[in-house]
Amino acid sequence: MPDTDPSAGLRLSLSLHRRIAEIPAAQWDLCAGGDNPFVSHAFLSALEDSGSVDARTGWLPQHAVLRTADGSVVAVAPMYAKSHSFGEYVFDQQWARAFEQAGGQYYPKLQVAVPFSPVPGPRLLLRADRRDDRPLARALVGALRQACGELGLSSTHVTFCEQGEYDLMGDEGWLRRLGVQYHWDNPGYASFDDFLDALASRKRKTLRRERRDANGCGLTFDVVRGPDITEDLWDHFYRFYLSTVDRKWGSAYLRRPFFSLLSQRLGARVVLMIARQDGTPVAGALNLMGRDTLYGRNWGCDRGDWPFLHFELCYYRAMDFAISHGLRRVEAGAQGEHKLQRGYRPCLTHSAHWIEHPGLRHAVAEFLEHERTAVLGEMEVLDAMTPYRTQS
Repeated sequence: MPDTDPSAGLRLSLSLHRRIAEIPAAQWDLCAGGDNPFVSHAFLSALEDSGSVDARTGWLPQHAVLRTADGSVVAVAPMYAKSHSFGEYVFDQQWARAFEQAGGQYYPKLQVAVPFSPVPGPRLLLRADRRDDRPLARALVGALRQACGELGLSSTHVTFCEQGEYDLMGDEGWLRRLGVQYHWDNPGYASFDDFLDALASRKRKTLRRERRDANGCGLTFDVVRGPDITEDLWDHFYRFYLSTVDRKWGSAYLRRPFFSLLSQRLGARVVLMIARQDGTPVAGALNLMGRDTLYGRNWGCDRGDWPFLHFELCYYRAMDFAISHGLRRVEAGAQGEHKLQRGYRPCLTHSAHWIEHPGLRHAVAEFLEHERTAVLGEMEVLDAMTPYRTQS
């Protein structure tokens, strides 16, 4: 698909790829950068090579690549053709139902995202030496819109993108959507007690009690990183993952080989928190480490009667790790207002949506206008509920 932007003097070509293996890892990662592991060639290829992303799960790769006239890759985007709206965490099922009831066909659609991973990060990936090239970013946005039209699809959705991308796509006529997650910020604490000292007295006592109870139930805890995670330990963790999926009536998209590939391809950026009873793993929390952020992903346990184990393993141990490794943030995934009382602050998430059909586009635009007002109002309420001491 040719693409030109005469105002910027760019002549670019767009290609779509059904496997990320068709794009050399070095060229992809020169665009993706090293800050966020979820958009790396290693992570995305682990999803595909393990069979976690394929026709079975309804995520068909259509990775977008922009090249200059000499064939140089200057921009990429992780993109998928979707036959449903599962595994995205930005919910558009109501849009799909309304469009289909009116006689339209919503699926398939294009999704620029990281499958099964509600992790904010870059989605319009520009080559390192052109990262601030706004005309190139505009060209990529135009190419994504062009792909939607030429393939005859209903829409293209760019979810959990960065705010700068959100602003740019809004300027280019895309519809914009806000959401809320909970992230923990580390301003430079020297210890977990430093963090506790920043909380109101009653909240501080609650967290201390939770940690005391979790650590007093006969379990031992340790952190194991990529190269040191054995296949036996991954077997245990996969069992935990399946048990969580079963309890939540979800789908086990991730296949067992995916976790082994993570260790092999991301190395020490894979951080596994493990709880053991008499030396046997009984619970685990999987994290990935970026340049300055620890990202919590999956968790599970053998049974549910250990007090506050989820909070200890997924939140407090993640905070400890971030403090000891000088990371400035922990992002613990989607949903969960219970995180608020444990020091995680509400943060806005961003997505942008291109909808081809004028009628559906108008209806969604009206919906999003009201939703944004509600989300911003919710943020004000949540901000007032944080457990931190009021600064005088």
